[in-house]
Parts: sequence; structure tokens; C-alpha cells
Amino acid sequence: MRDYIRRFLIAIIMALCVSLLFLGGKHSQAAGLPNSAGNPHWIWPSDGVVSDTFGTRMEKHKGIDIAGGIGAPILAVEDGIVEKSYFSDTYGNVIFIKHPKNFVTVYAHLNKRSVQEGQKIKQGNVIGMMGKTGQATGTHLHFEVHQMEWRYDKKYAIDPEKLLGKTEVGEFVRGGVASNGVIAVSSPIREQNQKASAKPVINGKYIVRQGDTLYSIALKQNLTVARIKEINHLTSDLIVPKQVLLVK
Repeated sequence: MRDYIRRFLIAIIMALCVSLLFLGGKHSQAAGLPNSAGNPHWIWPSDGVVSDTFGTRMEKHKGIDIAGGIGAPILAVEDGIVEKSYFSDTYGNVIFIKHPKNFVTVYAHLNKRSVQEGQKIKQGNVIGMMGKTGQATGTHLHFEVHQMEWRYDKKYAIDPEKLLGKTEVGEFVRGGVASNGVIAVSSPIREQNQKASAKPVINGKYIVRQGDTLYSIALKQNLTVARIKEINHLTSDLIVPKQVLLVK
């Protein structure tokens, strides 16, 4: 009887130890993630409109998509070292950067890559240009974040919004701006927009600036939104900075 009780107590103790180890591991992993407000030290990688978010397409989309203009500068969200820089059949021109605290970021479908493997990168450095290479249906940046390492099955993928801040499809985001709204790095696109802002209309063509909407442009040009869409053959209200619209 005593032997039975002893074995029973040993089994309970072992079960408790295993439970504590499991809970401790889960707690450590969760502690490494920022809260939903984002990490104030990370910046958005590009100017553009959010066209898709994490977990869509039957939970197979493991990143966030930012639609913009071909050749728009892509910025490193944080200091790090380039782990990979190559062409993939799916990702197209893609760059992987290893960051402090064991995060890996992925920048896919680039038109051009400007960095090489092993290169040290500072936050805000231009690492490439936006494009639509690989399996991309339109010009955009596909951006992913992984904890510890990138794997083919994307086991360690996390929602980029945990580090960049909450956003919604259709929202315009600014490259070089941190989740707390601080402009950590001056965006090359924004500088170009500012230079062009003095003369937004040239030869009947309007250069879209940051914050513009079809409605605001229509008011300025004494047109209707429907008319602007008609003469520019637009099928939606989506416009992006530096886009050229006919207004005459």
C-alpha cells in the first residue's frame, strides 16, 4: 500500500514539474512580443496603402501588403544584418534581415534589391525598390515578421502589426514613421512629394500627394470623382502618392 501511495505521489510531482516547464516556456515566448500598440522603435517600411493584412486567405497570408508605386523606396524597419538577398519564384526579389531580439523581417516582390548578404543595415536605409516580381498580382511590398527564424512552413510568423502598430485595409501608411507617430526617418517618397507640392498640376496632369483623395482632388479641380475615374480609367477610389492623374 505504501509503495502504491509513493508511486502516486511521484507521478503527481512529475506532472506538476512538466506543467510548470510548459507554462514557463509559453510565458517567455509571449514576453518577447510587443503589445498591440506596436514597437515605438520600428518604422513602416514604405509609403503606400495597406491592401491586405495578416491571417487572410484562409490564414495562409503570413504578412502585410502595402501597395504603392513601382520603384518606391523600401526602408529597413530596424537595424540588422542582411541574412538573404536573392530572387525567388514566389517572393520574387526578396530580402531577409535579422534584427535584435531574434526578429527576422522579409521584404518581397521587390523591383530591385540594393543590399547583399552579410551587409549591416541601419534603420531607415533604402534596401530596395517596390515592384511586382514573383507571384504578385500588382505592385506592392509583401512584408513579414518572424520570431527566431524564417522557416518554409512559416511556423514562427507573427502579425507585423504587433511591431508596426494597428492598421486597416485601405489605410495609408508612411514609410519612416514609427508606431507612436514619430517621424524616425525622413521618407524619400515624402521628400519627393514635398518638392512637387508647389506645382501639383503640370500640363493638365495632377501629381498625387500624401493625404490626397479623389474627392479632395475633384474639389480642387472643379471636377467630379466620377469624371476623374472616367478619364483615368480607374476602377476604384484607390490612389497613391506620386501617381499621375489626368485632370483636363
